[in-house]
Amino acid sequence: MEIFLDYNRLKQRDKAVLMGLFLSRFDTEALESFGFTGFRQAYNVLGYSVGILPKSIQNYRDEFDPYYPNARKGWRNRQLRDFCKELKEATDSLSFDEFYQIIKNFVEDEYIEIADYQRQNKKERKFTANRLITGKAAEEYFVMNYQRVALFQTCSLQDTTNLGCGFDFKLSNDNERYYIEVKGLNESRGNIMLTEKEYRVADELRDKYCLFVVSNFRQTPYHTLFFNPLYTNNLSFQRQEREIIQVSYTANLLL
Repeated sequence: MEIFLDYNRLKQRDKAVLMGLFLSRFDTEALESFGFTGFRQAYNVLGYSVGILPKSIQNYRDEFDPYYPNARKGWRNRQLRDFCKELKEATDSLSFDEFYQIIKNFVEDEYIEIADYQRQNKKERKFTANRLITGKAAEEYFVMNYQRVALFQTCSLQDTTNLGCGFDFKLSNDNERYYIEVKGLNESRGNIMLTEKEYRVADELRDKYCLFVVSNFRQTPYHTLFFNPLYTNNLSFQRQEREIIQVSYTANLLL
């Protein structure tokens, strides 16, 4: 299956089609594989994780539903489009685990490590969904929506997620610079955690530091902004210390 050898060469449309196909063909098993509690959450998290509108994932699932034995009727009076038919035929012989690996590779990256589905228990799969929500899905939501914020409309975007600098994105124009830390929540409310470095940088940058919180991935995501988050009345951060045991392995080189 040469089409899947280089995931970066697949078009966004192809990824959306394959996600919808995966959800249609494997139904609740597909949801459980990532720890999702419902299809709307799956559309939101998988879609935003790769920069695709969630509605597109749902539309493709509906298009494939008439071809698989699930409880939904889907678009049964609509002929399957050629590019959808091509991807369906290319994946019909795949097992669940093989197809899961394809979707997993769309949404994982160097800081989201997803264990093989066969080795996961229910708690671990729920953790996978939460990692996607608080990580890649929220960040891609920001990239797709930050220009809806009037203050950011004229700003250029720099992705700093892999630089370890205490914020995820830098926005700048001729007059201003803003430093954005993105957080995601499954529900409308929940806990927001800052690392020690994020907290320190927020304290240094004050009004230029913004928490961009994406809430309600379970239903319909929306965002809230908190400038100078350590000193706003809407948030109250409490210091927490945890003792972490780090395990390492050594070997003697016997040559």
